[in-house]
Amino acid sequence: MSDPRPQFPRGTILGYPRIGRRRELKRAVEAHWSGATDVQTLERAAAELRRATRERLAALGLGRDDSSIPESFSFYDQVHDAAVAVGALPERFGARRGDDGRIGLDAYFAAARGAGDDAPLEMTKWFDTNYHYLVPEIGPETAFAMSCDRFARQVAEARADGFTVRPVLVGPVTLLALSKATDAAPAGFDPLSRLDDLLPVYVELLEGLRAAGAEWVQLDEPALVSESLPATTAQLADAAARAYEVLGAATGRPSLLVAAPYAQLSDAAWAALGAAPIEAIAVDLTRGGVPAAVGGLAGKTLVGGVVDGRNVWRGDLEAAWGRLSDLAALGAGSVAAATSTSLQHVPHDVDDESALDPRLASWLAFADQKVGQVVTLATGLAEGRAAIEDALMEASVALAARRSSPGVRDGAVRARTAGLVDADFDRGAYGTRVEAQDAQLALPLLPTTTIGSFPQTDEIRRARARHGRGELGAAEYERFLRDEIARVVTLQEDLGLDVLVHGEAERNDMVQYFAEHLDGFAVTENGWVQSYGSRATRPSILWGDVSRPAPITVAWSTFAQSLTDKPMKGMLTGPVTILAWSFVRDDQPLSETANQVALALRDEIADLEDAGIRVIQVDEPALRELLPLAVADQPAYLAWSVASFRLATAGAAPATQVHTHLCYSEFDVVIDAIAALDADVTSIEAARSRGEVIGDIASSGFAAGIGPGVYDIHSPRVPSVDEISELLDRAVAELPLRRVWVNPDCGLKTRGYGETVTSLRNLVEATRAARTRVPA
Repeated sequence: MSDPRPQFPRGTILGYPRIGRRRELKRAVEAHWSGATDVQTLERAAAELRRATRERLAALGLGRDDSSIPESFSFYDQVHDAAVAVGALPERFGARRGDDGRIGLDAYFAAARGAGDDAPLEMTKWFDTNYHYLVPEIGPETAFAMSCDRFARQVAEARADGFTVRPVLVGPVTLLALSKATDAAPAGFDPLSRLDDLLPVYVELLEGLRAAGAEWVQLDEPALVSESLPATTAQLADAAARAYEVLGAATGRPSLLVAAPYAQLSDAAWAALGAAPIEAIAVDLTRGGVPAAVGGLAGKTLVGGVVDGRNVWRGDLEAAWGRLSDLAALGAGSVAAATSTSLQHVPHDVDDESALDPRLASWLAFADQKVGQVVTLATGLAEGRAAIEDALMEASVALAARRSSPGVRDGAVRARTAGLVDADFDRGAYGTRVEAQDAQLALPLLPTTTIGSFPQTDEIRRARARHGRGELGAAEYERFLRDEIARVVTLQEDLGLDVLVHGEAERNDMVQYFAEHLDGFAVTENGWVQSYGSRATRPSILWGDVSRPAPITVAWSTFAQSLTDKPMKGMLTGPVTILAWSFVRDDQPLSETANQVALALRDEIADLEDAGIRVIQVDEPALRELLPLAVADQPAYLAWSVASFRLATAGAAPATQVHTHLCYSEFDVVIDAIAALDADVTSIEAARSRGEVIGDIASSGFAAGIGPGVYDIHSPRVPSVDEISELLDRAVAELPLRRVWVNPDCGLKTRGYGETVTSLRNLVEATRAARTRVPA
């Protein structure tokens, strides 16, 4: 380009929530999936949501024409968007391409959710967040080519509305680093080896965005901050140097902002980006320090991620201003203020929460408030500190008020955690426990169970909503829940499952339900955050010291147990997952908060035992999720996270069978930690990855009970008996036979009853057949 590069704005965000303030995208997408609307209706709904987002961000102070508004919309997942744009669609979905080779929404959604006998893409956690991304499948045979112009169409759409937006794409290094090899690829194939083949398509993509009106493009490269990927930091830095030399040299491209959120860039990657012919680099200064000066910065804008994009606290604007000042000292051409990550990880607006205590609300900043913080800091960068002195002081006063507020610190809770001794974390020998449990439970070989929840029907949700509005009295609502529990128990008995659950009809969410019953938590009305695809959660807010004022689950579990002679599992959510899926106080180490939650759960387990419950599941699906991206920080995290689980469960009697559940993660990194949890039975995700984790478990020598999932509940597909049998036979062949359990990948809350019943029937049938093929 011969014209001068446009200046980067003084303030921006790296992305914005895309599901809608009232989950409008979820409803539009699911209506299309159900066949109730056509693709044109879905496209119109998405366009309206994008339009509303742009108008909202402009009203909050971001510029209409300076590229400070990011275009970060996605129908499902940003990684999948990038893979589809460059043609990386698995061959099994190739027939769904258009006649011109383009990939439309039909093929896009089929790869995300599965279609017929074609299994969907694997899904796993996005770095150390609770967001799940679809894992691209790339092999030597993958033919990269421009296959979707959706990014350019959205830029043109914004232009027509009077906006110059900055499209946000996953960068080429991260796209390949997060991919897995196709089944056709030779052993040891690394998708990152295809970088040179991929880059020309990215060049074409960038040129198309420039032609559509984009002046800046944001390429997200969080792989460059991680030490937990198959590629080493040196390999990733080398790939970044090669990639951005090529992309920077493209003549018809927009200006490039390369963003590296979620942790601190490796020294090698930082140097590579500093030397690259790009215009701006965004660094996360909330989870890393200000980097050292490197060559090449003089002509670049450094975008300081000083407003936390992953938590909801108002934060310390004074400290943020200081970090921006330190960044400016590195000698870059200019400095801009930004969020540390996309704001997709936080809810839309604190002002949308009418029921929050005003005192607590004054400590919070959701997405819209964080935009306001960025605008404030940008004003200071443009006009000087004096222009924002009052705002800096106001934030400091709110922070001081929070620290001294009643309930933030509870003397009794702190005395209890201070008095913990080693014995509080030790349950005794597994061998002794398993003998006592076998004698008490008398379960068959390959016992079957589910993970906990059963489908949350429209009827259940309506009853809960009516009860919340006061339209359904407590006694009537309790009768409704008891009838629902009785129906679920009867269904499981009819299916022939061996260890039953009560179905959790009374629970809105596996974390929020406990937050509503524990001191130190608050819950929101509209604080929705995307988890994956069309699924969203409402993370609770953990603001003070945690304690349990009364039993939480005991009444429902004992009622369910009274309906059957089979073992009934008591269902709890573990301390690490409660932290991971909440917005947690940032004024003390996570380990201290985890132990407070663990002691509350320990009391609950004791009450369940006293009530006669002999199987208790303490779910920790987020154990891998919180693992730090820096290898040096991982041992300390694993030590306290494992200790908190053991603190919660170590009081259980030897004859009480303690289960745990983990899902959608790469388990090889934490397999030793999973064993150290010392649960009697561990169930894990395995179906979508087609049992890949079984080999890791077998090679680790894992000796306790293990249930590798044989039914992928994150897809509407019903697995056949043969499909389940294949996974089950692999588990039986590689794992200790008398420790293998049979279960779905996860809870059944999001599924419908039709598919659930058929799938579980197939699971039981496959298990019965497997029992006939193994020694008695």
